[in-house]
Amino acid sequence: MRLYIDADGCPVVGLTLMTAARYRVPVTLLCDTSHQMERPGAQTVVVSRGKDSVDFALVNRLSAGDVVVTQDYGLAAMCLAKGAAVLRQDGLEYTAENIDALLSARAAAQKIRRAGGRLKGPAKRTREEDRAFEQALDLLLARLTGKEKGDPK
Repeated sequence: MRLYIDADGCPVVGLTLMTAARYRVPVTLLCDTSHQMERPGAQTVVVSRGKDSVDFALVNRLSAGDVVVTQDYGLAAMCLAKGAAVLRQDGLEYTAENIDALLSARAAAQKIRRAGGRLKGPAKRTREEDRAFEQALDLLLARLTGKEKGDPK
């Protein structure tokens, strides 16, 4: 099992690295040349800039049973199709049961924007979202590794 982070603009890289380290799960950050980052404890893969270049690079590396952190619904759908577990940055686990509704909502929002409408952007990130994400990732990794929550053994 490997954990992949869609790292372009990801606010939970540090939390993900700390949690993955407790379970000894290797982490790969994927970013494009305009968002390069290096973090101790993670392998970094930098791809050329381009629409969805990080998404396709991530999916091409993915195996069933891996874990992905992303806020991109399209990428989440591709990862689910390959048998990965996928978490959003607020702790929501994408599933076969919720991905269609999320993709539909995204399409509706895009239609409104294309027609000249405006939608409110996301609120400022909160500590509660960080805690919810960390707890969700901890529970997911415990489930997938067969270890007790927070148990480093």
